[in-house]
Amino acid sequence: MASWQMKGVAAFVRVAYKHRYATEAGGRAVLAKPKGPSAPPPGIRKRCVVAHRQVNGRDVYVVRSRRAAVGPSEHSVIYLHGGAYTSEIVKEHWALIAHLAERAGHDVHVPIYGLAPQHHALEALDLITKLITDQTAEGRRCYLAGDSAGGGLALLAAQAVAADPGRPVAGLTLIAPWLDLTMSNPEIPAVERTDPWLTRAGLHPIAAAWADTIPRTDPRLSPLYGPLKDLPPLHLLVGTRDITLPDCRALRDRLHPETPLEYHEEPEAIHDYPLLPVPEARPAREAIIKHIKKTLT
Repeated sequence: MASWQMKGVAAFVRVAYKHRYATEAGGRAVLAKPKGPSAPPPGIRKRCVVAHRQVNGRDVYVVRSRRAAVGPSEHSVIYLHGGAYTSEIVKEHWALIAHLAERAGHDVHVPIYGLAPQHHALEALDLITKLITDQTAEGRRCYLAGDSAGGGLALLAAQAVAADPGRPVAGLTLIAPWLDLTMSNPEIPAVERTDPWLTRAGLHPIAAAWADTIPRTDPRLSPLYGPLKDLPPLHLLVGTRDITLPDCRALRDRLHPETPLEYHEEPEAIHDYPLLPVPEARPAREAIIKHIKKTLT
């Protein structure tokens, strides 16, 4: 049974956001919307130490707990924000990032990858793999985490470096990841009717803009079509009122049996529930912290 807070947030997002993705015209309007600021808000800078650098010409923020020792942590967490590859990072992402930095004890690197329609999928993948390579060159292993579109990008990056004998990616947390840009899973329509937030109609033009000239089934864009062996331990969280649920189940069922998997479906939870102000988010965040600590130790 969902909490009353979850039900309240679901009702709010249905009124406030559902129209944005209800039609193709709505999706095109989201694409055309000017991008907002991407820097960490002042509250995050009060909670954590924030550094900044550029990789491949893109901003990368490094968030560190004020309780941590001076200097880079032994290993790194890379967090990739959601937003359907077209919306900027928002305060809910930064709050989770600060929580990870404070509780997991590792620096959290936050690449501000370029967004559609001005930027495209392979640019983002190149940025993340370059960030992983840089961390590896400095003797650190990486833990990748992301929500929604960022979750899909995290899995794509892990697949891209899976053959590296150094195993640079130690683990993955995927929160309601966007795994297939075609959204062709026949189980999606039934879940879509219960999702108060997202629909395929509005997401299709966004996926097309992000893919540019590349087929959306290309494994560099949609990780469900990519290699699903030699992956690090994977932690997957999704709600049952979330359009990404059918593909999350497909990933669960297709993973190579030797890949350690922690899979959790939260009953009646909506998209990206670990980032929301609901009681169900607390145990989800604790599970993420536990998985990071376990795989980076």
